[in-house]
Amino acid sequence: MPAHEMKSTRLEAFSDGVIAVIITIMVLELHVPEAHGFAGFLHILPRLGIYGLSFLVVAIYWVNHHDLCSRTEVINYRVLWANLLFLFTLSLLPYFTDYVAEHHYDSFSTALYTVTFIVVAIGFLVLRLSLNGLHDDHEEKLPSRDRKETVKHITSLALYVIALPVAYYKPILSLALDFAVTLIWIVPELGTQRPSHRKHRG
Repeated sequence: MPAHEMKSTRLEAFSDGVIAVIITIMVLELHVPEAHGFAGFLHILPRLGIYGLSFLVVAIYWVNHHDLCSRTEVINYRVLWANLLFLFTLSLLPYFTDYVAEHHYDSFSTALYTVTFIVVAIGFLVLRLSLNGLHDDHEEKLPSRDRKETVKHITSLALYVIALPVAYYKPILSLALDFAVTLIWIVPELGTQRPSHRKHRG
């Protein structure tokens, strides 16, 4: 193995830990309502909804991150820094999830929340392209699956961009567009099949 290359297992382990902390921070922002009974539960439903959306987004990135890393056993420093950039952008999500909830999903806070999704999507796209670039480094043709997923990723990013101006007119519609992006990646008919293809690591 060349000096500038390393195993991807450490990158995965570190990323899993960071993502677990991100989810933990988000769930810690869920507080028991002061009101009792069903009225209290209704009071926290919007907060649970925005938490659920953020959780889905983090979960989707975790699944895709694992899938991307499973396509190669060797990475380089370019991939390491791209991964750190992605994790930084993802770590912003708990803060802006709390921000939009505290400001009652008004136009500005919803727009900021959508901007966070855009930033995270860009961060992950940089990571995806960095990993795809490993094929070029090893003089291998980029598999069609990787090309298709890159197009799908850019399409998701475009939907987030559309949701941004919508937030100033209909915040709830903007959030619906954000949720639509999660469906693109979750619904099996729209998602990409992910057979296991990693070589056994001795």
